[in-house]
Amino acid sequence: MKVPTRETAPSSGGLPAVPAKAPAGRLSVNLRQSGIYIAFALIIVLFSILTDGELLSPQNISNIMVQNSYVLILAIGMILIIIAGHIDLSVGSVVGLTGAIAAVLMVDMDVAWPLAILVTLVAGALIGAWQGYWIAYFGIPAFIVTLAGMLVFRALTLTVLGNQGIGPFPDEVRTLANGFVPGFFGNVGLGPLGGADLLTLLVGLAAVAGIAGTQWRARQARLGYRQQVDALPVFLLRIGAAAAVVMVVIVQLARFKNLPWVLVLLAILVLGYTLLTNRAVFGRHIYAIGGNLNAASLSGIKVKSVTFWIFVNMGVLAALAGIIFAGRLNQAGPTAGNGFELDAIAAAFIGGAAVQGGVGKVVGALTGGLIMAVINNGMSLIGAPSERVMLFKGLVLLAAVALDVWTKRRAGSAR
Repeated sequence: MKVPTRETAPSSGGLPAVPAKAPAGRLSVNLRQSGIYIAFALIIVLFSILTDGELLSPQNISNIMVQNSYVLILAIGMILIIIAGHIDLSVGSVVGLTGAIAAVLMVDMDVAWPLAILVTLVAGALIGAWQGYWIAYFGIPAFIVTLAGMLVFRALTLTVLGNQGIGPFPDEVRTLANGFVPGFFGNVGLGPLGGADLLTLLVGLAAVAGIAGTQWRARQARLGYRQQVDALPVFLLRIGAAAAVVMVVIVQLARFKNLPWVLVLLAILVLGYTLLTNRAVFGRHIYAIGGNLNAASLSGIKVKSVTFWIFVNMGVLAALAGIIFAGRLNQAGPTAGNGFELDAIAAAFIGGAAVQGGVGKVVGALTGGLIMAVINNGMSLIGAPSERVMLFKGLVLLAAVALDVWTKRRAGSAR
């Protein structure tokens, strides 16, 4: 009979022994989990210095959010596909095609904008279902199917639009893409910072409270299961840093105008998809498929169905991004969406997704997209040529994947 040690409590009924108490927190940094956020902070500091603070000006922060919203929307869908071990090269072409569909409905056919948006989203879902069928049920690799889709949907976009764009869009669609939430509560004074929209500040405080509460409950749950957690000072420092970043962005947005509508939309998407991946059974199945496909199949997960639906979801999000992008430009153009798939894929990998699948977070993909946005914006502010921007972005992507591979090897050698 096994004699209980100081680290284990006696087991009963043949069950394995469990730790008598939770492991003590360690004053260390998990590079795989926290490295992306540290890198994001360093990039912001670097470009803030190079631009003499212009990067963090109220108007510029608002511009970063509005001008890169479509990439962030695509990154949310792309992270799910990459977690499941697939890739989607067609999202840029789908953005162009769905933007063209929305333009034809609203401008040429004079369909009411709410109905036109709904039809466009359904079209995106059908495009995703078309690709998902060939991948999930016919067994063609996603790389091939979506590469073909990239060509087919771009050809359809050119067929619909020809060599000229269609516009202008209704005011409501342009407001969704470029507009701001009305200031219902007026402004408040912030001393030397001037006036700021009260509603935006309240939303920021609510977001900080939500982040802190969610992280605290997650920490307590891990302690309840006797899992390793960060030391309390490290945990508080991490929460404080996240709160500071959120409030800096919120204050600057409140000083410029109000919350952009696209930021409200992104917040809803991030919250919904975070709950999906962390709490829902469907989300756990996505991770299981990417982690070990054979084990997922043997455990009863409907692999084909899950794969099919994540591509349907990607089609819907690409259609949403197409509407936002066309509304921001106030026309649907034949070249809309060119290269967007590369930005979305890069955002997912920079945000911590693993090349082999099974690893990734929605918030990480959003952070990766913001890193790409800050690089683009910062290099533009300092007048860097386009080739230098591409060089910098390529090196950041390579460094992110190299860090993922290095941390995996380090973890494997430590066992």
